[in-house]
Amino acid sequence: MNDTLDRPVVALVLAGGTGTRLYPASRSHRPKQFLSLGDADDRSLLSRTVARADFADEVVVSTRRAFADEIENHAPDAEVLVEPAAKDTGPALSYATHRIAERYAEDGDDGADPVVVVLPADHHVADRPETDDAGAGGVENGRFSEAMLTGARVAADTGALVAFGVEPTRPDPGYGYIEPGDDREGYHDLAAFHEKPDPETAAEYVDAGHLWNAGIFAWTAESFLEAARDSPLRSLVHALDWGDTERGFDEVEEVSVDYAVMERAENAAVVPVSFRWDDLGSWDALERVLGDDEAGNAVLGEGLTVDAADNVVASDDTHVSLVGVEGLCVVAWDDRVLVVPKDEAQRVREVVAALKEGGRF
Repeated sequence: MNDTLDRPVVALVLAGGTGTRLYPASRSHRPKQFLSLGDADDRSLLSRTVARADFADEVVVSTRRAFADEIENHAPDAEVLVEPAAKDTGPALSYATHRIAERYAEDGDDGADPVVVVLPADHHVADRPETDDAGAGGVENGRFSEAMLTGARVAADTGALVAFGVEPTRPDPGYGYIEPGDDREGYHDLAAFHEKPDPETAAEYVDAGHLWNAGIFAWTAESFLEAARDSPLRSLVHALDWGDTERGFDEVEEVSVDYAVMERAENAAVVPVSFRWDDLGSWDALERVLGDDEAGNAVLGEGLTVDAADNVVASDDTHVSLVGVEGLCVVAWDDRVLVVPKDEAQRVREVVAALKEGGRF
């Protein structure tokens, strides 16, 4: 039981995705959360996520059945919860939150309604130095654990569904944005979510004080399930209430939690945070994590660049050399090679779609 909240705090780690835009390192049998991607201690993204969930009373990892046996190698002390079917974050989080609520009710913890803090397993996060606790916009919460507990307290005290909004360091069209509303003590009302914008609109959002939608959330189990019962997830939640999980997943459509619940919630809040964060969604993001050389090349693994600039080079055990090129992502993993312009790195998903059709992903 968390002493500061007088109720349990559960870190719910989402680890059911594959990470198709990081192909060929990420494959159907090796999702990106199992990759280390340059960590000095060779820890996987999942291991690092679980390690920074030290603010919680317990950690639950939600994953698909194909990955379940591997979770223990990355998170040996976490409980593993297997999603009955892969239908995006809406059904996954409804199922996991319902299961967590049921367990605490069964354990008879004085009717404790746990706070669930949702953490994607594939993000890069780092605390800001103590000398730089606030970001450029004066946003506090530069320490990850402290920020998560702040959001958990807001969820517990107000019953709001809480999103964590990262202070932007650049106008990035690859992220969704959150528009903060009225300023409260330690948080804001959540005025609106905005989908991934074009570059010009992204710049306008940053100038207006909007925040990146990190996909990190906090809510009490009761508040989330109440909201989900009045959403496109209603059939699933009602089926879970009746103990008919199979029927619930058969009936529910694939839908994100953002669209199904968060964007419709009458009581939603945003906690601004300034810790260093990046969604390692595509190869061009790697340079922001690894850093680059004087010519702007970021290299993971064995690589050599000659008269080459502004490239991302990544490999497992293959030496890759680049000569006289610029603006490329070049990735060699297993027996496969990917070459794509950096500014078109999102199109890797098109390759994966074609590979999946032929059963070669």
